[in-house]
Amino acid sequence: MKTFFKRLAKRLHAKYLLMLRNSFAQKHQILTDNDKICKSICYKLINNPTSKFLIAPMSGKRYIKNDALKIFVILDDRKITITNHVYHYDITLPEKDFDRISKLYDKKTESIREEFESEIMSQIVCSLSTILSKVSGKLEE
Repeated sequence: MKTFFKRLAKRLHAKYLLMLRNSFAQKHQILTDNDKICKSICYKLINNPTSKFLIAPMSGKRYIKNDALKIFVILDDRKITITNHVYHYDITLPEKDFDRISKLYDKKTESIREEFESEIMSQIVCSLSTILSKVSGKLEE
């Protein structure tokens, strides 16, 4: 039993050291010019009113499509793929930068969802008042 716990402790310690090493390496990763340009493209496309958004629930990928600019972007696990019908770029960002872009994307899609939901609810209220007036009119007859 003691050997089991010793092995477990060694494994946990090794995993802890790997985690520390990886987090230290990610914190000090320097962005290249392409990384900075990629981040700027993503920020501008997310804030562009003509962009369309899609989230794949099974894979967790996030998609941005802008027909006016003819640009298609896929955000997937620190990797950003940008396609503009002529060129194709795959750029891997540090986790911190990718998380910022993902949070901005999520906030944007959440605001779109809230607008969509309020539009649906406003139509429901109009429909219910119409139904009430119809029911009230038929009951009085």
